[in-house]
Amino acid sequence: MSKALYLIIGGFLGAGKTTAIRKIARHLANRGLRVGLITNDQSHGLVDTTLLRTEGFPVEEITGGCFCCRFGSLVDASEKLSAGGRPDVFIAEPVGSCTDLVATVSFPLRRIYGEAYRVAPLSVLVDPIRAERMLGLDSGRNFSRRVLYVYAKQLEEAGAIVINKCDLISQQRQDRLEAALHRAYGRSDVYRVSARAGSGIEHWIDSLIAGGGGAESAPGVDYEVYAEGEALLGWLNASVSLRADCGVDGNRLLRTLALSIRGALGRVEIAHLKMTLVPADEAGDIGVINLVGTDAEPEVSHSLRAPLAAGVLLINLRAEAEPDLLRQSVADALAGCGCQAEIRHIEHFRPSRPHPTYRMDKQDAGAGDRT
Repeated sequence: MSKALYLIIGGFLGAGKTTAIRKIARHLANRGLRVGLITNDQSHGLVDTTLLRTEGFPVEEITGGCFCCRFGSLVDASEKLSAGGRPDVFIAEPVGSCTDLVATVSFPLRRIYGEAYRVAPLSVLVDPIRAERMLGLDSGRNFSRRVLYVYAKQLEEAGAIVINKCDLISQQRQDRLEAALHRAYGRSDVYRVSARAGSGIEHWIDSLIAGGGGAESAPGVDYEVYAEGEALLGWLNASVSLRADCGVDGNRLLRTLALSIRGALGRVEIAHLKMTLVPADEAGDIGVINLVGTDAEPEVSHSLRAPLAAGVLLINLRAEAEPDLLRQSVADALAGCGCQAEIRHIEHFRPSRPHPTYRMDKQDAGAGDRT
């Protein structure tokens, strides 16, 4: 590749972006390509960064706002990765509640830094169960109207819509969901993958490398509704020191905590709960659990190999609820977990209104155009 390929892998909270990025990075590395990863969050202490670094890939983390509002930091992160190893492919994972990425990130990267990067069409992952409910194909718990506005705008701007977790639904439901996505967002290519199983990843990514992907759009976005929708989501990041008098089953502990937090939140709709548990002696071991809905079950995606006596727990919780309720649910779960739990750092808040650095039109955007 004469220019580094820039892949932006978006999608709503809980769509499985980090698992997909791990599989993409491994697929590209196996082909002899150097890969650099950029993660993004509204706060510090991101589970995704910890997990990706355990895979051995160089990772830069941008905190304090999404890529659109921290565009300069995104460029700086890319340059740091280039200085460290000149990646052939950059993979950037934006905040899961962020939209308008084409106008505020893809177009500026192409316009201002087009000599350095070939920016692929924006990929947006969807959880099939969440997508069925959003499109009215199935009943079940869902977010409020303003939150769904953000979800729909993510799909509207995508060049590639990726139905992830296809192993969770039948072939018939996959066919029905893909047809509905084509009807609603016909300009996008649709791919089917299971990042967890590794199926479909090569077809999707090799297509983008070859210049494929549907036509992106930069749809109009009502920033008042967008800001209101994003602000309805409570955000919590915490770092916790855990100690036990004797070795405990860390995988069971993660599941117990996830169920306790879910129970404490009651009928609140959870967007995503992610936790990692790293033993104090490190040794490359890590436990990871995900919960992607109030009526879903926690899933351990990485199991700890041995009992642990001490470790560091990272908690990332996103739900449509007051931040104080998130903090209380986590505190109650930790108090009843059977270990000595010391919260070293915790932040709980609602995201602030987005103020993008650039917002460009596809045809005539200039480096000085701003919103």
